[in-house]
Amino acid sequence: MRIRTTVLAGLAALALTSALPAAPAAAASGAPAAGTGRPGDIVTSAPTAFHTQPGVPTATKAWHITYRSTTATGRPDVVSGTVLVPDDGRQGSRPLLAWGIGAVGLADDCAVSGRFPRGSSSEAQLIDLALRRGWAVAVTDYEGLGTPDDHTYTAGRSEGHAVLDAARAAQRLPDAGLSPDAPVGIMGYSQGGQAAGWAAELHPSYAPELRVKGTVAGGVPADLPTTLEYNDGGPGAGLALMALTGQDAALPALRLDSYLNDRGRGYVDFMKRNCVPLSTIGGLFQHRSEVTVRDPLASPAWQLALRASFLGTRSPDHPVYLYQGTVDELIPYRVGAALRDRWCARGVPVEWRDYPLDHVTTAVTGIPAALEWMAGRLADEPTRGNCAA
Repeated sequence: MRIRTTVLAGLAALALTSALPAAPAAAASGAPAAGTGRPGDIVTSAPTAFHTQPGVPTATKAWHITYRSTTATGRPDVVSGTVLVPDDGRQGSRPLLAWGIGAVGLADDCAVSGRFPRGSSSEAQLIDLALRRGWAVAVTDYEGLGTPDDHTYTAGRSEGHAVLDAARAAQRLPDAGLSPDAPVGIMGYSQGGQAAGWAAELHPSYAPELRVKGTVAGGVPADLPTTLEYNDGGPGAGLALMALTGQDAALPALRLDSYLNDRGRGYVDFMKRNCVPLSTIGGLFQHRSEVTVRDPLASPAWQLALRASFLGTRSPDHPVYLYQGTVDELIPYRVGAALRDRWCARGVPVEWRDYPLDHVTTAVTGIPAALEWMAGRLADEPTRGNCAA
C-alpha cells in the first residue's frame, strides 16, 4: 500500500509538469527525406533555448536539430533532438555526452526538444549538472517523437542508433564547435538506460569513429518479457502497454491491434495523444488480460520481437557504470543485476552500484556518483570495475 500511495503521489505531481504545453519544435517544413546522406548528418538546425524550470534561463547555447539515423530494422530515418553547449567562453575541444532521455510518452508534444524551451522537462535539471561541468550534451527525442510516424518506445536497436547518431550530429553541427576527436560519454536512465545500453553495445559496429570512453546506464529494462510480467497489474502497467505499442510501431507486422479489446484500443489511443505521467496514470494497476482478447506475450512473433531488444548479448568496447534501485517498482532489481552479470561474463569492466530506493528516487540520488564516474572516464582515468566484488 505504501508503494502504491507513493507512486500515485509522485505521478500526480509530475502530471502538473507534464500538462505544461510544449514549445513548438523548430523543425523543417514537411517531412525530410531519410534516404540520402549518412547516419548523423544534420537535416535541419535552428537555435532554441534550454531551461531547467519555467522562466529560468541557463548559461547555454542550444540548437534544435533533425538528423539522419536508422530504424530497428535497418531502414534510414530522420530523428529530432537538441544539442546543448555551455556558454562559458571556453575555447577548444570539450567532452560530449550523448544523453538518452527517460520515458516521456508517445505523443509528439512529449518530445523533450519542444519542452526544453519551456522548462517543462523533468530531466533537464539532471542534464544541467553535466553542462555545469563544461561538457556538451546531445539529447535525442528518439524515433517518432517530434517527427513523422509513431514513437518506437522500448525498441532497443532504434534507440541505440538514435543516441549514437545524436553524438555524430552534434559533432557535425558547425555552430556548436565540437571536435570529432573529443571524448564521448553515453548516459541514460530508465528508457534512457536501455538506449544507453544499446548504444554501448552497437558502438563498435555502428559508430566506431566516436571516441566513446564510458557508458552510464541506470534502471535498465534490459529484459522486456520479465519487465512486462513484473508490471502486470502494478504501477507500471500503463508503461507496459506503452512498451507493446512502441514495439508495434517498430514492427507493424506484430499487429498489436488484433490482440486488444475495445478497452485496450481506447488506452492506446489515449497514450498516443498524451505524455507520461498522464498515460501512466491512465493504466495504473490494470492487468494485461483486462485490455486484450489474447496475450501477445504468448505469441512466438511477439516473443521474438521482445527478445530482439534484450541487452547483454554483445560486449561494449569501453567501461560501463550500472546502477539500480533494490526496491524499484518498475524495473525488477534482478533484471539490472542480470545485465551486470552478462556483461561481466563477457569481460566488460562494469562498475555496479545499487540503492535501497524506488525507480525515480534512484534516478535523482544516483546521478552525482554516475557523473563523477563519467568524469574519470572522460579524463582517461583507468577503471577495472567491480565485477569480482
